[in-house]
Amino acid sequence: MPTVGEFLPGFQASNWFGIAAPRNTRPEIIDKLNKEINVALAEPDIKARLADLGAAPLVGSPTDFGRFIAAEAEKWSKVIRAANIKVD
Repeated sequence: MPTVGEFLPGFQASNWFGIAAPRNTRPEIIDKLNKEINVALAEPDIKARLADLGAAPLVGSPTDFGRFIAAEAEKWSKVIRAANIKVD
């Protein structure tokens, strides 16, 4: 079986984690959570611990996260199509 890089040259994959809220969460709550999470991720102890785990925090807005998720969905849909993956 070929690797992803063999049938999609230049392809990169990584693990990521994010925090989401229910669809109808009030915008002011989303903004507050986003602000506090970004503050926490900037803390030296948190940054150091994440680095120890081989992780790098990506801070940003809910809109940034939405764009990231959309890009990931597009990237992986290409892999699924190229590999002709089907659901049983």
